[in-house]
Amino acid sequence: MSGHVMVFAPTPQLTVTVDQPNDQPELHLHPGGQGVWQARMVLSLGVDVVLCAALGGEIGQVLEPLLVSEGVNLKVVVRDSGSGAYVHDRRGGSRQEVVDVPGDRLSRHELDELYNLALGEGLRADVSVLSGPNAPWLVPADLYRRFAADLGANGSRVVADLSGDHLGAVLDSGVFFLKVSHEELIRDGRARSGDGPELTRAMYDLHAGGAETVVVSRADQPALALIDGELFEVEMPRLEAADPRGAGDSMTAGVAAVIARGGDIRTAIRTGAAAGALNVTRHGLGTGRLDSITGLVERVRLVPADSRQQERTTPDELADRVVER
Repeated sequence: MSGHVMVFAPTPQLTVTVDQPNDQPELHLHPGGQGVWQARMVLSLGVDVVLCAALGGEIGQVLEPLLVSEGVNLKVVVRDSGSGAYVHDRRGGSRQEVVDVPGDRLSRHELDELYNLALGEGLRADVSVLSGPNAPWLVPADLYRRFAADLGANGSRVVADLSGDHLGAVLDSGVFFLKVSHEELIRDGRARSGDGPELTRAMYDLHAGGAETVVVSRADQPALALIDGELFEVEMPRLEAADPRGAGDSMTAGVAAVIARGGDIRTAIRTGAAAGALNVTRHGLGTGRLDSITGLVERVRLVPADSRQQERTTPDELADRVVER
């Protein structure tokens, strides 16, 4: 079963990266943005992808052939306003932002056209991934609420990787799977800190609010997963990072790919974790070899959070608990 995923990527960006791996500088032009990176990883996992996006202006004219060359089935709404782009300089070893042009807000007409296009594709897909715009004000949150409601009401599985008002909007309609980072939970006021109890409380709140399964990524710490009401730590081997960006997007893509092929949610999360871990060992966002990811999945474990907490409890703390009882 090959599977079929629709990725809603309303505002892709042109990415320009200056690098210098040897004596001469190199210039790399690629399509980018959360949805593009997710679609790229889904394809790496052997699942067909249709990418729904709005493109416009000179940047949009450059982006379209680059997106087609990625191998995705591209569905485009041509917009009157311009798409966004950024330029990064990586010659010094770390990524330095030179300029970031978010692009223009989509008009009401453009939003209507994009909604109708993506809804039709989503209803034909096994899984629909809702990725956020590269700036929150480019696409209204209510569009995401409508997407989640209309897709869910017609039996589609919705995977969301969102934050802020866009996250709140899809929760109102309900989603099959939600991925969010601990930084986003803190920024949005859903968690007061990155401590385990705070994140756990936030995850149960998200589940009660409309997310069937929740995963919270925690930078260099194991991700947390709430599956069927049970909390797990996603334990995996540590790998040295070449570029720490993109791990969360690759995780979301891995989950979508496995679910689209008919896999179970636990295998999907383990595959997503492997995809995310391997992505950070590479400089290309949303990239990875299928055989490498498959090999790493066997080393990923979902460890019940209660048992992990017991492992971290010192003998003195255990003795104190016995005395208290």
